[in-house]
Amino acid sequence: MKAWLVLADGTAFSGTGFGAQASADGEVVFNTSMTGYPELLTDPSYRRQILTLTYPEIGNYGVCRRDAESERVQPAALVVRALSPVVSNWRSDVDLSTYLRDAGVPGIAGIDTRALVRRLRDGGTVMGVMSTEANADVRALRERAAALPGMAGCELISQVTCKAPWEWTVGVSDDAGHPTPRPAPTRHVVAYDFGIKHNMARMLVQRGCRVTIVPADTGADAVLALRPDGVLLSNGPGDPSTVPHVVAAVNSLLGRVPIFGICMGHQILGQALGASTYKTPFGHRGANQPVLLEVGDPPKAPAGRVLITSQNHGFAVRPAELTVGRASETNVSDGTNEGLDARERWAFSVQYHPEAAPGPHDAAVHFDRFVTMMDAFRAHGQGHDAPRRAS
Repeated sequence: MKAWLVLADGTAFSGTGFGAQASADGEVVFNTSMTGYPELLTDPSYRRQILTLTYPEIGNYGVCRRDAESERVQPAALVVRALSPVVSNWRSDVDLSTYLRDAGVPGIAGIDTRALVRRLRDGGTVMGVMSTEANADVRALRERAAALPGMAGCELISQVTCKAPWEWTVGVSDDAGHPTPRPAPTRHVVAYDFGIKHNMARMLVQRGCRVTIVPADTGADAVLALRPDGVLLSNGPGDPSTVPHVVAAVNSLLGRVPIFGICMGHQILGQALGASTYKTPFGHRGANQPVLLEVGDPPKAPAGRVLITSQNHGFAVRPAELTVGRASETNVSDGTNEGLDARERWAFSVQYHPEAAPGPHDAAVHFDRFVTMMDAFRAHGQGHDAPRRAS
């Protein structure tokens, strides 16, 4: 079927549709990962985005549902250069086109993704509309795209967060789906769900943690009532400046319980520490972003080490505005902030995804840092059985 991708500036790409016969709109972004499209498609951080994959052929290993990072396909639409006609993978449950069709998500193949990505890289991300519907009116699509509001000022966490607290119990499994050995849980982590990826919770369970996932609007007192040894601030979509109530809750938790922020959680912690956030031209989305550790946490994360990281974000923190803590990590490619260290308030964060899924495992060490911080907090007599000091 004929398909169109139309950008807000009027640029139109025609190609072949796959997946659902539908139209969708969102911010057009690109990811440079060579593999991992099932994980990318189920990452809630892609809500209200049209995801472009730069690797030239996609779909050749199908979709294994166990690889999903949430319960649904999250991007509004998918853009690829070539959709593989062959699926060859013993783990595959379904081909990519059928997977998207069942999710009601359209895709377009056969367009010049290099030209599209150059446009996004040089001019910044733009809003766009995709249609795989019969007899789509390109003029109407242009008008629709031009009228779309941008991602700045867009609150999306409320669309992806859970509705009530719940327990996560699944750890890491091997390729066949068999659980790998893990210790019995001796720590309790409360994870704020801003759009949490499953592998974040898996990594904590694998390190001997019981994980309770709570809605994004959960207040500090309600979190502390759960008697956590630590609090995880998860990834999520949208503009981090649109959730001041969440920032206020995190600010109230500082110093009262160890905190580890990831991606959106990093940006929310940054605001709680006094900094603001801003929209980047085209973000970081890929599995090979180099990050320099400037403030080390030996022995596992010494200063001067470079990690190759998996990333998915379009906003960043202004570390010069911090009133508490310090910048701890920097992107080697463009100098943007990649980490915060506020150990005097028992908190740290990273802008990237240490859980990968997909991507390299260099940064998984940060989950070990979090466990060590929780144990140290407890050893200092400041665990959940100790009296809480005022914030």
